[in-house]
Amino acid sequence: MLYSIAFHKLSLMASKPQRLRQFAETTLQGSVKKPRTMTTGCSMKDAFSKYADYLNELNDKRERVVKASRDITINSKKVIFQVHRISKSNKEEVLGKAEKDLAAVTDQYMARLVKELQGTDFWKLRRAYSPGVQEYVEAVTFCKFCKSGTLLNLDEINATLLPLSDPSLEPLQINLLDYLLGLADLTGELMRLAIGRVSDGELEFAEKICRFVRDIYRQLTLLAPDMDDKSDMRTKMDTMLQSVMKIENACFSVHVRGSEYIPLLGSDDPNYSLLGVPDVQ
Repeated sequence: MLYSIAFHKLSLMASKPQRLRQFAETTLQGSVKKPRTMTTGCSMKDAFSKYADYLNELNDKRERVVKASRDITINSKKVIFQVHRISKSNKEEVLGKAEKDLAAVTDQYMARLVKELQGTDFWKLRRAYSPGVQEYVEAVTFCKFCKSGTLLNLDEINATLLPLSDPSLEPLQINLLDYLLGLADLTGELMRLAIGRVSDGELEFAEKICRFVRDIYRQLTLLAPDMDDKSDMRTKMDTMLQSVMKIENACFSVHVRGSEYIPLLGSDDPNYSLLGVPDVQ
């Protein structure tokens, strides 16, 4: 009995160093880092390369869109300046040339913008092209009013842009916000036109402009609080109110002071009235 117990203790003492050696080898193997495979690294690098290519392409597109928007703004202003040359004697000639210039803006510069943005999420780049679109809306609505005395609506404008797009892609359409901001700018040009018409004695046309601008201001006053771009519209609403007041004051002054007259230099005609307005009896 004592012999068997002693033999068991000796066997345990003999196997203990061997167990310690096996434990140390196992721990050492576990502590050694496994070599990193290249699959994960390459896939991550490829993914970030795609992200970089997408951002670079988007930035290049934004620069092209900004350039197209700037060209639209410049040439639309030229159309507006052309319309301001209108008078009783050259109305048809001036409007004809303005419409021809406006068609060139549509076919050349708006077409380039449509080509850049069609079939894409063009709303992402709205801030880049919105100024040009607003100026374009201002020019086309200004021409329409001077020709027919009516307002060109958004559907009519988008209908003219539809043929510029590829039928297989989503077309670029002017959104409602840019259209309303363009209308707000239109009132400033109509104010300048009205003052010029008063100076030329066309009081009836100036009063028509006054009523038209007043209606636009009244309707936008109801819509402005619900618009997304409140900061831009708030500034334009203040400017629009000033335009309405300037037209009203000009027309009011002519009515009130209509009995006053200033004879032409070198003229003996006592019936020449102020600004061509008949004397008030």
